[in-house]
This record gives sequence, structure tokens and C-alpha cells, in this order.
Amino acid sequence: MIAAVLFITFAILLIIGTPISVCLGVSSLAAMIVQGAGRPLDTIMSSLPRLVSSSTSKFVLLAIPFFILAGNIMEKAGISRRLIDLAEKCVGHIRGGVAMVCVIVACFFAAISGSGPATVAALGVILVPAMIKAGYSPAFSAALMGISGAIGVVIPPSITFVVYGSIADTSIGDLFKSGMIPGIMMGAALIITALLVGRKTKLKVMPKATGKERWLAFKDAFWGLMMPVIILGGIYGGIFTPTEAAAVSAVYGLFVGVFVYKEVKLKELYEIFVDSASTTATVMFITIGASLFAYVLTRARLDVAISQALVEVTGGSTIIFFLIVNVILLIAGCFLDSTSALYIFTPLFVPVALELGIDLVHLGAVMILNLAIGLATPPVGVNLYVACGIGNVKIKDISVAVLPLILASLIVLLLVTYIPQISLLLV
Repeated sequence: MIAAVLFITFAILLIIGTPISVCLGVSSLAAMIVQGAGRPLDTIMSSLPRLVSSSTSKFVLLAIPFFILAGNIMEKAGISRRLIDLAEKCVGHIRGGVAMVCVIVACFFAAISGSGPATVAALGVILVPAMIKAGYSPAFSAALMGISGAIGVVIPPSITFVVYGSIADTSIGDLFKSGMIPGIMMGAALIITALLVGRKTKLKVMPKATGKERWLAFKDAFWGLMMPVIILGGIYGGIFTPTEAAAVSAVYGLFVGVFVYKEVKLKELYEIFVDSASTTATVMFITIGASLFAYVLTRARLDVAISQALVEVTGGSTIIFFLIVNVILLIAGCFLDSTSALYIFTPLFVPVALELGIDLVHLGAVMILNLAIGLATPPVGVNLYVACGIGNVKIKDISVAVLPLILASLIVLLLVTYIPQISLLLV
């Protein structure tokens, strides 16, 4: 009965277009009321403050607002423009070079912002028109930008890895390491696909830059390139924790934006702080709703029932388990944001993974890669909608154009899923 109330309420709210955080929260509250039938309402609701507090007061989650703030500062500091200029000087003269620039810069910017939609918004304004001018169709240009931005949740530092690590009680540093090679592989797959598509199109190429021009572009982008080096080097060198690294990245971004590039004015800081606080609040609101949903699953022992059913279905086979994980998450990624999906499915998959002897870091890499692809998967891929607005294309057109790029990403997903050494090599 509780399961029916929980899932039916959630499905109805989702179908009528209710925000995902509200869907999770309201369906959880409805299930809690049914579960506590016969008891006073205030008694049933008395546990809410404790649940809300415990879900958002984890020390590791403090990394989220700092990484968001650092990404916003570096975006305002003009780092995206400098990275694009450097990539153009290096590969712009190659046929299909503009598409390569799009993916390469997305990989670098991903290591700064840690967010898929933020990467698309920051880079798409410049790169989508540039790809169209080079000869790519508007739909494919927007699609490539949308799915390239999804690399932002795979290459560290990634907010999504922080969320998974807090739920699965797994080392954030190890999770960051596990995303490096899969993220680079996804970028390479997108570049190859874009070059193959470009062979059928009459593409323009840029003049080849001189060594001096490349050196000047590198010097201009140097301070931005150093940000992921400082963050990841500090974490892997044992100098600071991922949460402390997030704070360091925010301070470093502020220093570079105000005193080095001098593009962030002191009067703009208020707007940057407000935007960062607003984005953080959105993430935390989703976290609260998803935590309530997970609490109901646990309280009604639905998570145990589902996990046991998964164990029986897999028959002890890791191949079948990962097949189920991939199918579920690819479908869920079409409708849920990554934070919600992690809070719902991580408690279900982790016990089964432990029973099958699967490394939770490897499981995390597989789950995050699935959800990254979901950001650019119709009909509700967030990155696609951001890219549509930038490229002024219809969702129908971009949904067709993105298919070969999704296929390339799925090949990478299969390799990462069934060859654990890819994600665990640096761990």
C-alpha cells in the first residue's frame, strides 16, 4: 500500500509537470501519512525537521556551494573565452577543428564548473555560432555542445560525485580519480563522431596559428588552466580534503577574477554570490526531497525488497547486474536530474554491489557516466534544452542530431562498465 501511494503519487506529479523536488517531497509526505494512519498528524510530521537537517548538514556536501561559487566566478572572469581561444590556436586549423575545440574546452571547463548545464551555458554562446559558421548544421552544433557539457559531471571536480560519495559513504578523492579516464574517453568519442559527421559537410577551417600566437594564448589562459591542477593536485597530494579544495577553488577563482584578469568587478560580487546561493538552494531542495523519498523506501523496507529482487534476478552475475543498472539509469536520466536519481537508486544498488563484490568506486563511475548521458537524452535532457535556447533550434531537431553522439557515449559506457580497470586505474 505504501509503495503504491509513493510511486503513483510521484508518477502523477511528474506527468503533470511538477518540479522534481516537489514530486519527491510530496509523494514522500503522502506515503508517510498513509504509513502513520491512525496517529496524530503532528506526531507523523515531527520527524521532518530531523530528516531535513540530517540530509543537508553533512560536511562533505559543503563542497557543493563552494564549487558552484568557483564556477560562477571563473565564468565571469572570462576564462571560457580564453580556453576557447587557446583551443582554436591549437586545433582550429584542422578540418572539423571547431567541433574539436567545443569538446576539448568542455573537458577543461568541466574541471572548473563541475556542472553540465553551466558548461553548456558558459561555452555555448560562443561555440554554437562558431560551429554553425564553420559549416555544421544548427541542430548538430547545439547537440554537440549539449552532450559535451555533460562531461562536466564526469571529469573532476564533480558535484555529482560529491553527492554519490555522501550517500554511498565512499572516498570523494577516489571517486574524482575514477572519473578522469572515462571523461577523457567520452570526449574522444565525441570528437571522433563529430569528425565523421564533418566528412559529409563542406567545412571551413581556420588559418594555422603561429607558435607565438599559441604561446600568447597559453599565457592568457594559464591562470584558468591552473585551477583544476591546484584542486586535484591538492586532493591527491593529501594537502586538503575535497571539501577544503572546493573552498580553495572559490578563493583562487576570486583572486584570478579580481586581481589577475581584472574582469570581475567588486560590485559584481553581490550578483555572483546571489546566483551561487540560488543554485545551491535548488540543489539542496532536491536533496531534501530525494532524502525523504529514500527515507520512506528504507522505513517501509522497500529498498531491502528491491535489492533482494535484484540479487535474485542477477543470479550472482555482475554482467546482468550492470546491464540492469545501465538500463534503469539511462531511462531515469531522461526524466530525473542526477541528484534525485542518485538518492533514489544508490541505496538500492549499493547493497547488491557489495554482495556481488563490486567496488563502490567503480559503481559510482558507472552511475555518474549513465546520468551524464541522461543530461543530453530526450525528452527531458537538461543540457539539450539549454543548447536549444542558445542555438535557436527545436527540441525535435536536436533530438535527431544528438543520436550518433549518444551512441558514441554508450560505447564508452559499455567499456567503462565491463572493464573496471578503466575507472580504477588511477585509484
